[in-house]
Amino acid sequence: MAADRVIVAAGRKRGLLRDLAAQKYLLAMAVPAVTLVILFHYLPIYGIVLAFKDYRIGRGILGSPWVGLRWFELFFDSPYMGRLLKNTFLLGLYSLLWTFPAPILLALLLNEIGNGTYKKVVQTISYLPHFISTVIIVGLLKEILSLHGIVNDLIANLGLEPVHFFARPGWFRTIFIGSGVWQTVGWNSIIFLAALSGVDPELYEASLVDGANRVQRMIHVSLASILPTIIILFILNLGGILNTDFQKILLMYNPNTYETADVIDTYVYREGIVDARYSYGAAVGLFKSLIAFAFVFAANMISRKVSDTSLW
Repeated sequence: MAADRVIVAAGRKRGLLRDLAAQKYLLAMAVPAVTLVILFHYLPIYGIVLAFKDYRIGRGILGSPWVGLRWFELFFDSPYMGRLLKNTFLLGLYSLLWTFPAPILLALLLNEIGNGTYKKVVQTISYLPHFISTVIIVGLLKEILSLHGIVNDLIANLGLEPVHFFARPGWFRTIFIGSGVWQTVGWNSIIFLAALSGVDPELYEASLVDGANRVQRMIHVSLASILPTIIILFILNLGGILNTDFQKILLMYNPNTYETADVIDTYVYREGIVDARYSYGAAVGLFKSLIAFAFVFAANMISRKVSDTSLW
């Protein structure tokens, strides 16, 4: 019996080596991507220990004294904690509610277009904002929505008072999410268009024979066919609900809009980087990551119970 197990193990090893040799070029192409993931996603995990230490640059991470949960307690007692959690969650939630279904709807509509040339033109136009730098987009927004911009010129022509959009806390979320939808809807629709391309054409023919109109085919064939893809992406997006676009917020917000614009990431930047409170910033960031993990775990558990699709 022992000899048989050795023979089986040797056969598996030879089979694995053959597979690796046959796919050596694909594996070589994957090496740079895997290296980047390891360097920028896994190795930095070591820095989590900063959240439990009183980090001092001169003594390094290992030499700095342990302080336990001191920084977490300091954040929980902070008068800004409630505002930060509220703003981060609401911006993430509103972004998810608007930016997640928008590319699905665009993909469904593009899938119904029979004219190939027109379809390509629409796709190209919708993709373009993705390739525009966030800095440029925010600059355009500030020009368009400034007191002397085109929007306030239209408001003035209507006899109304101009609005200082970037100084009003109530306008921040609308501008942030609206521009986010415009910037991402085309690019994010690619994966749904790819999923729709794999739908069996016979399903459309069968629904047409059954008397289904275009809207019914879109809902009961197209949408139903890509539902597993939608669920997986929704779970992944739910995990990033607290990962708001830090760069964009940093460029858009100012002390006048902290009430609705200040989120955990910008707070960590000010406290941890600008004020050099590295351990405190690491603790706040780790706290946010734990909440995000809880969202992913809960969403996956619910999805597994109500459907056959889940991440694990």
